[in-house]
Formats: sequence, structure tokens, C-alpha cells
Amino acid sequence: MVPFLDLTRQYERIKSEILSATQSVYEKGRFILGEEVSGLEKEFSHYCGVRYGVGVGSGTDALYLALKAAGIGNGDQVVTVANSFVATALAISFAGVKPIFVDIDPKTYTMDPNRLELLLKSEKTKKSGQKIRAILPVHLYGHPADMDAIMEIANRYDLDVIEDACQAHGAKVGRRKVGSLGAMGCFSFYPTKNLGGYGDGGIVVTDHQKYDRKLRLLRCYGQREKYHHILKGHNSRLDEIQAAVLRVKLKYLDQWNEERRRKANLYTKMLSPLGLACPSEKKGVRHVYHLYTIQTGKRNALQTFLKKEEIETLIHYPIPIPLEKAYQETGYRRGDFPWTERWSREILSLPFFPEISESEMGEVVEGVRYFFEHK
Repeated sequence: MVPFLDLTRQYERIKSEILSATQSVYEKGRFILGEEVSGLEKEFSHYCGVRYGVGVGSGTDALYLALKAAGIGNGDQVVTVANSFVATALAISFAGVKPIFVDIDPKTYTMDPNRLELLLKSEKTKKSGQKIRAILPVHLYGHPADMDAIMEIANRYDLDVIEDACQAHGAKVGRRKVGSLGAMGCFSFYPTKNLGGYGDGGIVVTDHQKYDRKLRLLRCYGQREKYHHILKGHNSRLDEIQAAVLRVKLKYLDQWNEERRRKANLYTKMLSPLGLACPSEKKGVRHVYHLYTIQTGKRNALQTFLKKEEIETLIHYPIPIPLEKAYQETGYRRGDFPWTERWSREILSLPFFPEISESEMGEVVEGVRYFFEHK
């Protein structure tokens, strides 16, 4: 059997360091907002190339609290992309904001700046009483969105940009890491991520002190000091155990990302002759391959065949967010997002993680090759 992901292999590589770090937390007896969290905030923000980091309860909370910190709320609109995990849109909805969706670039699966521009032009002519306040691009599967174009558009329309970097820890646009390009960058530390903990967790990074201060209030009941509440805040705090684990793992993130890149290139070399659409890397960016996602018109049959061969695969994602039942009130219909809709029928994520062996990858490739030669 070839697993889609096996987190136990990574644990075995750093087991002694993890146990030492977590034992230290137990012995100190401080489990909420202690020195491990503050240490991670400093180290990860420095890694991203910005001044501030605020640990929170999840990647979804990171997105939600970033919107709140930016002052975005009832009556506003936020533009995001149709192809993402639903949490991107849920964070917008939780903030009391209407999500507006745009289609993707068919090569990178990320927000298409041309469609973004067309949307903003059309929305500018409407008199709905609601105002677009921000753009929320997603660095999907580990590939950065076209941030140069998106930031240029945002500046012309005077819009905030909040990056959903939950799948792209360490990815770069030029020399700058994702998360450092917009007003704020939001990351998830869910266990499956390139930098994942052993439970839920997230962080918002920013170069702006005003957002840092607001986020620290929002994540802990709106209090600046105990029982003195400046605003109506929330309970969304990264805990000390997760922070201790993540500080150990952060030291290895670049190494693991390079392993991902090497193995992704190997997959592409082996799979390209079969006529599949393999992941691409746009010039000038650094893809960190959170997922290795292929595209084929025979997706469903291929997935069924690979399952019989005990090769695990997943679909990221089978339904465009605006076509989900939960978002039927947005009024979008089939045909509104042609690339996202097509890819939702054709994309398939193959087994992929830094510790996957080349023999396992070869088994996956042989399974795919056999399918296309005999089915």
C-alpha cells in the first residue's frame, strides 16, 4: 500500500527533539501564551521576513482575525478565489462579509489577475450599497498566487490584500516569502501542512504594528491586561505544546521543502510522458509542493483503479466553493467559473510528502502508466 500521507515517518526523524521540547513545557506548567508561543511568533515572522507574528487557534481563525484586524465587517465585500478549501470563504463569512469569487489561472490553479481586474471594474459600476474592501488570494497547493499583478491591482483600487498562505509555508515570489507581500499573511499549522503541529494552530504575520496590536487583542477576549477588555475579542490562542513542536519543526522546514521540490520534479519527469498535466512552476516563484496534483479527463476512473491497487489519492477540491450548498445564497451558477469547474472534475492529488520513498513513487507511476495503457 502507498499512503497518501504518513506523518509517523517525520516524527521518527525528530522524535528525540519533539519529546524534549514538549517535556520542557510540561515541567514549566505554563500551557497558554507562554515563552514557546512568543518564541515561535518571533522565529516564524523572522522566517517570513516581517516584524510581527501572532499565534492563533487555526488557519481559519488566522484569516478571520486578520479581516477583523483590518476593520472589515458588515456591509463589506472581499474578493477571493473559487478554487480553495472552504475555510477561505468561511473566514470571510464569519467576519460578516460577503465573499465575491473569481476564477483561476489554469496553469497555477491560483487567482487569475485578469478576471480579478474585470470583476473590480464591473463591481465599481454597481450601486449595491456594499463595498469591496479587500482581496484574499490563496497560494494553493504550495504555489504562490500572482502577487505582483494582484498587488498592483489592489493599489490602484485602494484595497487591502490579506494572503491565505495556509498551504505555502516557505514559498517565494522572487526573494520574498509569501505572507510578507500583503498587509497580513495567514498560515495554518494543521498537521498535514508543510509546517504542521500535532493539533490545530495558526498564525498571522505582518509588518504593521497596528495589526499586530489589534490581533493580540482579538485573539484573547479583547483584553490588554487581565480583566480589562478594550474590545469584544475572541478565544483563539495557539497553545504552548503546539508552539514547542513547531519551533522544532521550523528548523527543518527548508530542508523538507527542498525534499518536496526534488521529489515533485522526479514525479513530473516520470509522469509527463504519459500525457498528464503535471504541476507547473511559474517563472520567478518558488513552489513548495504542499500537494502534487495532476489533471486528467479520466480522473474518476483513474482514482478508482489506483484505490484497487492500494494507492491512496485525494481530490483538492471536488466542488468549487461558490457552488457548494453552503454558499447557494451567493447566486452563482454552473458555468460562472469555467476553469475551476473543469479542474474540479479533473484534478487528482497523488501520494506525496517529504518522506515518501522513490520506490513508492515508482509504484504510483507504474499504476498510472498501467491504467492509461490498458484502460
